[in-house]
Order: sequence, then C-alpha cells, then structure tokens
Amino acid sequence: MLVGLSIHNVVLIERLELAFAPGLTVLTGETGAGKSILLDALGLALGARAESGLVRKGAAQAMVAAAFQLAQDHAVQRLLEEQGIAAEDNLILRRQVGSDGRSRAFVNDQPVSVAFLKTLGEHLIEIEGQFETHGLLDPANHRDLLDGFGGHRALLEATAAAHRAWRAAEDALAEAEAALAQARSDEEYLRHAVAELELIAPQPEEEARLAQERQVLMAGAQVIEAIGAAHQDLAGDRGADRTLIAAERRLQRVADRLGDALGSELAAIAGCLDRAGVELREAIAGLQSLQQALDADPARLERVEERLHALRDLARKHRIRADDLPAHLAELTARLQLIDGRSGDLAALQKQAAETRGAYVRAALALTEARGKAARALDQAVARELAPLKLDKARFVTRIQPLPEMQWGEAGQERAAFEVATNPGAEPGPIQRIASGGELARFMLALKVSLARAQPVPTLVFDEVDAGIGGATAAAVGERLKRLAGQVQVLVITHSPQVAALGAQHWRVEKKVAKGATSTSVATLSAEARREEIARMLSGATISDEARAAADKLLKGAA
Repeated sequence: MLVGLSIHNVVLIERLELAFAPGLTVLTGETGAGKSILLDALGLALGARAESGLVRKGAAQAMVAAAFQLAQDHAVQRLLEEQGIAAEDNLILRRQVGSDGRSRAFVNDQPVSVAFLKTLGEHLIEIEGQFETHGLLDPANHRDLLDGFGGHRALLEATAAAHRAWRAAEDALAEAEAALAQARSDEEYLRHAVAELELIAPQPEEEARLAQERQVLMAGAQVIEAIGAAHQDLAGDRGADRTLIAAERRLQRVADRLGDALGSELAAIAGCLDRAGVELREAIAGLQSLQQALDADPARLERVEERLHALRDLARKHRIRADDLPAHLAELTARLQLIDGRSGDLAALQKQAAETRGAYVRAALALTEARGKAARALDQAVARELAPLKLDKARFVTRIQPLPEMQWGEAGQERAAFEVATNPGAEPGPIQRIASGGELARFMLALKVSLARAQPVPTLVFDEVDAGIGGATAAAVGERLKRLAGQVQVLVITHSPQVAALGAQHWRVEKKVAKGATSTSVATLSAEARREEIARMLSGATISDEARAAADKLLKGAA
C-alpha cells in the first residue's frame, strides 16, 4: 500500500510530506484548492507524462516520491528482480521534472525508464475518476478480474499446462510433417545420392590415410632401394648384426679368464650388446616386411590414386570436405527413412496432438463453465449495489464471448467484457461508452466493491466519485467506499459530507496567498477540525450551529 508521498515544487505545492494509513482516507477542500494537483503529483511518481508546466514558478525542477509497503508475493517483486533491482519490503518511486520538461525516473534510487516506472505504477495504484479509461474500464482486464472473482486459479493453471502440452505436440507434428514433405520433394535426388555414396562407402579420415600412402608409393624405387641398402648394412655378410654377434662372443670368452670384478663388468657390457642385437634384429625384420609389401603389389599406387580422386570428386559434388562424406551419407539416409520408415512415427505424433488437444479442450471447458457461474454471480453482486447508488434502472452484464480456435490460449477459449444498459429495454454496451460521467463513477464503485477480493492493486484512488449526488445516494457511496477500504487502501477526493464523515483519516486541502505567492497545503484534521470541515461542507462559507449538529450526527453514525 501507499505509505508516503513527498512533493516538492509541483505547481502550487512548494513542499509537502504526507503519510498514509490503511483504510479509507478522505481529502476535502474548496473547489480550486489544489486537490487535482495532488493527483497530478502522484501520477508523476507513477510514470504519467511530464510537462514543464508542472514545475512551480521560479523552481529549477519538481520532484515527487511515493513510498510503498509491499507484500512478499506482490507482482512488483518479480518485475524488480527482472530489472536487477533488489526487492525490499519498502519501495520508493521517484520522479524529477526540470523546467525544460525533461524528466528522470528512479526506483529505490536506481535510475529506470519512465515506461518501467509506469509498469510498476499500474501494479500499485489505480486512480478511478469520472473519465478514466484504464483499470476496470479496460476490457483487456475483465477476464482476469472475473477469474479473480471466481477463484479460478487452479483451473487456469490446469488449462495453461494443457495448452502448453498441446502446442508442444502440434509443433513436433508440424516439424515432422515439414521434414517429411521436404524429404519427399527431394526423394529422387536422395536415392541417387545415397546409392552413389554407398557405392564409394567412404570411411572416417580415409582421405588423410590415402594421401599419406600415396606419398609413400610415389617415392617408388627410391624407397625400395633405400630399404634394401639399409637391410644389407644391417643383415649382410659384414652387416651390423653379424658384427654385434661376433663382438659379444669374443667378450664372453675373455670374461671367463678375468677375475670376478672385471669379469662381471665385461659380462654386463656383453649383455648390452645382446640387447642391442635383439632390437637390431627386430628392425631388420621390419625392413624385410616393408620391402615385401612394397614389392608385392606394384599396382597399389594406381588404386590408391583412383580411390583418392573418387573421394575428392564426390566431396566437391556435395560441396563438403572429403572427411565429412560418412556423416553426409548418414544424414541423407536418415532423410530417406522419413519416407521409407517414418509413417508410423508420424501417426504417433498425430495421435499425440489429437489427445493433447482433447485434454486442453476439456480443461478449457471446465474453465468456461466456471466463468459462466462466476459471471452470473458477479452480475447479481453488482445488481445489489446499483439500487442504493441511484442506478436501479441500470443493468450490468458480464458477457463471455467464445474465441476462434486460432485465438485459444493458456487463459482459455473466451474473452470477457463488462457491459451496462442504463435504460430499461436498451441493449447493454461497453461500460465506458454507455454510462455518463456520474453514472460511470458509481458503476465503477459498484464493481470495485463486488470485485474487492479479486482486486490485484492494493491502493485505489477515487476522484469525486460522488459528483452530482447527495443525500441517501451519497451516503450509499460512502458506505461502499468504507466497505471497500476493509479490503484495500482507499483514497477519495470528495465534496460530500456523508462520504467525508466515514474516513478513517481526513485531510483538508487549502490554498493560501502570502507575500503575493499562492501555495497549496494539506492539513491532517483533528476531531474538532474535522467537525468544522464537515459542517462547512454542509452549510457553505457560514457555518451554523445546525450544520455542526448535522456534522456531529454524521460522525456519530460513521463511528
């Protein structure tokens, strides 16, 4: 709820600090005292359009700050989190407007856009005047208000979940159908390409292996000659192999004639020669094997080159790398399977889409039926409020209109609209187009009282909701404002003593002229001052004893 309002240099207000309480707060004062300036200032803090004319004459800038207490689960907490602003129990919206009309907006001293400030304001305060076109008068809000009135949260959650499941199934089906249609359009190409690739049967990283083997084979005779010479050097009559064996034998014979120390050392050396011989013989065997392989297939180079050229030609044809040919074959094969073996999968997706649609329709139908019951209950609740507000000939109707399937959504299959008929026999129409200014304000009050438990905004402001009425009707307006204030915080600007007498908090707005300057101030009234103010509202400029007695009666009746 709104707990404080600080106003500096706004039109006639030089400096004003207001503290708000729960329940019903009434603001009274003579016409022209500046009550509308308070609303303009509050609107600035809530993101309304800024104009240089709002800045007090002679001041460099105007400033308004509105402080709120928030519940932990208030929708504003999520909005703050999305903007990276620390969510706290207290929230301060601040707006500065320069004499050039430029403005800056802040939330908890962090700069924000005016648009974001306005979004927050719409969740915090609703200002209801005779010609307001938001809040209850916006048809976009009517379905949500009806659901709040009917307590449809569980049905809404079930319908939203069913709709998401249906849309997911429809998307999966559409994707599969599109893939199948594309595959069918490319079927001839796909079959040819798969057959061609399967004939070649490319292997992973085959190009690199073939290129390396081709390089070796192209060396040809030079490689074979070098291998043969190396083999002769190692294994010939005077090769390293025979030399090592001879040296090892000599050392073994000599070692037997030496003492233990020298004999052991010489034996160790002979062992080294033996191990070297083992490694050398493995190298000789490897050279023999490689020489035989190269000599065994003189046509190998031609086959390697043919295979390499075939892979590269196929890669160019498909505009990919040769190493990607195996993956490309797998992809084309999968696309063919959409035609050859996916009809069963498509049928399963079609079945799932139909089943999830049916589940959504059933959930939405339950919500539709609940909305119908809530609409009838709301119509009856509003009707009970209309007669005391001197609208007994009017009729309020909550119209539920089915939506075409393409507009079905998580919130169901229909829209809701609040309509009224002010004359007997007339067809109901949109409330803001049918009702006159005074009627509209009272219709809105009747709605607000009926929808109190569904009210998403914690603070309501009524601007002269009692305009043009008096007596019993004004008393009925006041009684409903007081009842509404039991559910949410209510601020009302009023000229009606019957309404003023019901306030839990009473402020008087005054305009004063001092040293040639005009200013507006707001005073919290004591019990005696409140009696005098209500007496003034009853009798005018001259307050009579009769007016004071009548004020006492009103205040006593309101207690």
